[in-house]
Amino acid sequence: MERLDKAALNALQPPDFRNESSLASTLKTLLFFTALMITVPIGLYFTTKSYVFEGAFGMSNRDSYFYAAIVAVVAVYVVLALFVYVAWNEGSRQWREGKQD
Repeated sequence: MERLDKAALNALQPPDFRNESSLASTLKTLLFFTALMITVPIGLYFTTKSYVFEGAFGMSNRDSYFYAAIVAVVAVYVVLALFVYVAWNEGSRQWREGKQD
C-alpha cells in the first residue's frame, strides 16, 4: 500500500522543465533542416537545369534533367550530413552540460 501511495504522489508532481530549452533548441534545429531539405534540392535542381546545364553548357533538355537530378541528390546528402553533424554536436554539448550539474 505504501508503494502505491508513493507512486500516486510521484504522478501528481509537476513535470521537470529543466530540459525545455534543449527541447526547443532541438525542435528549431529539426525545423530548420526540414526547410533546408525541402528547398535546397528543389531550388538547386531547377537552377542548375535552367541556368547551368541548359544555359551555360548548352545541353539538351534530356541531359540537363539527368545532371540536375544528380546535383539535387548530392544536395540532399550534404544537408543530411550537416544535420547529423549539428545534431551530434548539440547532443554532446547538452550531455556535457548535464554532466556538470
